[in-house]
Amino acid sequence: MSNLFWLTDAQMARLQPFFPKSHGKPRVDDRRVPSGIIFINRNGLRWCDAPREYGPPKTLYNRWKRWGDKGVFARMMEGLASEAAVPKTVMIDANYLKAHRTATSLRAKKGDLATSRTA
Repeated sequence: MSNLFWLTDAQMARLQPFFPKSHGKPRVDDRRVPSGIIFINRNGLRWCDAPREYGPPKTLYNRWKRWGDKGVFARMMEGLASEAAVPKTVMIDANYLKAHRTATSLRAKKGDLATSRTA
């Protein structure tokens, strides 16, 4: 059994209206690439570590970047959320998020202890 993630026919039917239209050259399989993007993001992998079944890593990254810049993923989330009978709010506990070790020093200049203690 494979550990790869594949969108089902029902999931693809719900997402299909949000995909941008293909202009000119036909896109590669619309199930393969979004499934690969979800797999990469869900597992925290680098694009170059994508399994071959999802296609070239460059294709996955380019589609993720282009669609992200165009707001395709945001429209998907908003559209899917608006289909719910009862609106819900999902919150993320800030303790789960990691900050870079230099994040604490960004607020105050070095040697300026008074502002870093009061802020």
